[in-house]
Amino acid sequence: MVNLRLARKRAARAAGEDAAARNRAAHGRTKAERDGARLEAERADRRLDGARLDGAVSSKSSADDPEA
Repeated sequence: MVNLRLARKRAARAAGEDAAARNRAAHGRTKAERDGARLEAERADRRLDGARLDGAVSSKSSADDPEA
């Protein structure tokens, strides 16, 4: 004999554990990992800005302005 209430609770608990595992994989980075990724992105931006030939500070200002 199977208690359906308990079976439903077990299934819901297993689904919750699966969702928690997916969230840990997607969002579970340590502060050091987040800071390292942020620093690497800033370093890449500086490297890209340093390699500009026209001396423009940002390409977004000229690309967003249709009159320029």
